[in-house]
Amino acid sequence: MKTYKVHLIRHGLTEANIKGLYIGATDVPLVAKGVQALEELKKEYNYPTAGVLFSSPLKRCTQTAQILYPEIPKNVLDGLRECDFGNWENKSAKSLTNDPDFISWISSGEVSANCTAENMKDFTTRVGECFEKIIDTIIKYEKKDAIVVTHGGVIMTILSLFGIPKAKPFDWQSNNGCGYSVRVSPSLWMREKVFEVYDKIPDSIYCDSRGDMAFVEESVREAKGKLPQRAEDVEDKTKR
Repeated sequence: MKTYKVHLIRHGLTEANIKGLYIGATDVPLVAKGVQALEELKKEYNYPTAGVLFSSPLKRCTQTAQILYPEIPKNVLDGLRECDFGNWENKSAKSLTNDPDFISWISSGEVSANCTAENMKDFTTRVGECFEKIIDTIIKYEKKDAIVVTHGGVIMTILSLFGIPKAKPFDWQSNNGCGYSVRVSPSLWMREKVFEVYDKIPDSIYCDSRGDMAFVEESVREAKGKLPQRAEDVEDKTKR
């Protein structure tokens, strides 16, 4: 059975990451330390290869894509942008603990009339629709492996929307320059809009913590067993 792999990678380190600030729509570059860290990760560990790459248009992502994959043409998609934090951009969570509008947004995802942040439902819809277009594209043009360089919030949203095992967004956090690999079965995708989360990126950096992925893999098997299947969707185990 033909499957497709998509590798979701979070951008490198920025000044805002170091300071713990909310940065979504603000177009900040990588810091020198972030560039160096990516180059060291690339040198020491194994990143997946692919025939096509999609990236958020923001500098921190396009720079990351160029460092990790200089040879692959970049397809920039606006839908892969991070959530716009509006008037909370460049502020820390600690400084916003007494802001009732911020607290309401964190708990419900809704924004008040006084806020310019992106509604979480709108953000989730935007990201979900963009990822569906990516899957449609790689299936149509038979690109068996694809790279997506984007933001932490986007990766968490994609995995919480479509990933097996099912988990909340914050369960899918990843470090800068790291991420997750997913496997898409076309028939299961068209029928259920789900994919399997099967590994972390870069793979070698997690070699001492395979217990985490073993748990994920077991959860995937259990979840798959609960989904309705047709005979043609079941792989012949003797061919594995």
